[in-house]
Amino acid sequence: MLFSKATYISAKIQFVHYIITRKRHGCRHVILKYIYPCQCVHRYLLWCHLNAETGFPRSDAVSAMESLMSAVASRPPVPVKRAAEVDFRSGAVLEQLSAQVLELVQLEQAEFGDQTALEVHTAKDFIFNMLGLVQKVDQRLPVANEYLLLSGGAREGVLDLNPENLGDYAKGADFDLDFTLLVPALKLHDRNQPVTLDMRQSSPCHSWLSLRLCDPVTLARWRICCQEELESEPGEMGAECGAQGEGCRAAIPSLQSPQSLDGCYFSPTLVTDWFWNVVGTAVEELRKNPQRGTPVPERVERNGPLTTLVLTAGTSRVLYDLLPVVSFRGWPAVAQGWLTANHFWDGKITEEEAISGFYLLPCCAPLSGRPDREWRLAFSRSEVQLKKCIPVPMAQAFQAAKALISRLLSRPRAGLSSYHLRTLMFWACDRLPPAYLSSQDPEIPARLLLGLLDDLAHCILGKNCPNYFLPQCNMLEHLSDSAALLVARKLAHLRSDPAEHLRAALDQARQVAQLKKEASSSNGHLPSPGHSQGVGHTPQDDRLAQRLQQLVTENPGKSISVFLNPDDVTRPHFRIDDKFY
Repeated sequence: MLFSKATYISAKIQFVHYIITRKRHGCRHVILKYIYPCQCVHRYLLWCHLNAETGFPRSDAVSAMESLMSAVASRPPVPVKRAAEVDFRSGAVLEQLSAQVLELVQLEQAEFGDQTALEVHTAKDFIFNMLGLVQKVDQRLPVANEYLLLSGGAREGVLDLNPENLGDYAKGADFDLDFTLLVPALKLHDRNQPVTLDMRQSSPCHSWLSLRLCDPVTLARWRICCQEELESEPGEMGAECGAQGEGCRAAIPSLQSPQSLDGCYFSPTLVTDWFWNVVGTAVEELRKNPQRGTPVPERVERNGPLTTLVLTAGTSRVLYDLLPVVSFRGWPAVAQGWLTANHFWDGKITEEEAISGFYLLPCCAPLSGRPDREWRLAFSRSEVQLKKCIPVPMAQAFQAAKALISRLLSRPRAGLSSYHLRTLMFWACDRLPPAYLSSQDPEIPARLLLGLLDDLAHCILGKNCPNYFLPQCNMLEHLSDSAALLVARKLAHLRSDPAEHLRAALDQARQVAQLKKEASSSNGHLPSPGHSQGVGHTPQDDRLAQRLQQLVTENPGKSISVFLNPDDVTRPHFRIDDKFY
């Protein structure tokens, strides 16, 4: 049957409206299901012609047209849930790995409570008072010295030291918190002071230090730690000094007169021997005269160039690695090329902050260095500034990777440390786009963690890890093929199941936190601060700590000090800003 064009259009409008409103009426009809609208409308006209008596509802054309337009309008696509991204190598779900990384970081970066903060502060004061006693008695350390305190022990990779002789200390079992303190034996900050860094006979990133241009007072002060240019054969003096200490210095007849110091070299082994002796003497003196409110030195040990102290302060055991160094202002000429390159910190800190100074560490090259003459260049001041510019996801990934490889490299130590991982992190920040490193994608921490592990494996297999500040120095050049293969195998095992190794690291971090919590609540394995072993804990200590914690809580953001009268320790006085209580 044929219909006119006007009838067809009108029927089309009515058909759409009928489909929309058909549920409101009880008339019997057949539900039409056709793919093409024209077929539906044509069939609708036939149906209307055959069922004209039904009297189905009519509506006005404008309303029907609006219904038609809304029915045929395009609709936004239904969002499709993105499939979880999986690591190809291990099959681990990256978002789950990221969650493990964040949990591990939170456990290891738990904020100090008021009591722990007070204990850490008293431990730091003990160290500085002890060094003040060293300067007072020995009179060789600079009077106005500038120490650099680094969070983490030397075994945590805060310094580029040969890891073989740094000792074994486990967090939770041996200490609760650890720090590294650089103690300048010489402070060469005067720009008018001539200094000779002799790198002609050293490996890259190492130097001999000649004091022949220093003033007579400095030469006389340090004559016990200097050697003449042709005094010993390579390796002999270092071995003798390491075994004999003071006896080694007595065997140098040419150092008996100050006039023979022309052309002398400042010896790292003699400096570390001297430092170990004077620190040990100062600690013993403090042990003989214990005072209330001061920590107790439980262990004083020599670990290579380090002097390690473990102090008991209240419920906290604080480990300090002390390292004598030579401090410089400015920037060495050998590292000038680093300043001309583009870096991730450009525009975030000033160049003056990035190159405020450098150090010489008492550490020689692993293969052919002379331990009695060779110092290692270190840029710890710059690293402290650069760490402020590391994007948060990369910092989290680095901390997790450090926790993993510290377990992996603990035994045996094969010339590889967490400092190599730190160096790779700096290189990665230079190489990768800032937007990627700072992305809020929940999978980014896992991607960066796996990337750092892959970078480390690549460097180990190639035995090549350029120093970030001195790229011409390969920090893995000394690694033997067998040692590289052993570490690479361990890394491959870790990389094949990072989730399992993260779970193990999490379990260990939880155990450490639980041990610390139990110690704080019971005060079981640690004596009270300022008391020697055998002196009991008194209720007065508890009241003082509770009072101080209450003041801190009630006065946020204010300066709070505690004054104790040595003649009457039962009456503490508190000062909040400028008011006394």
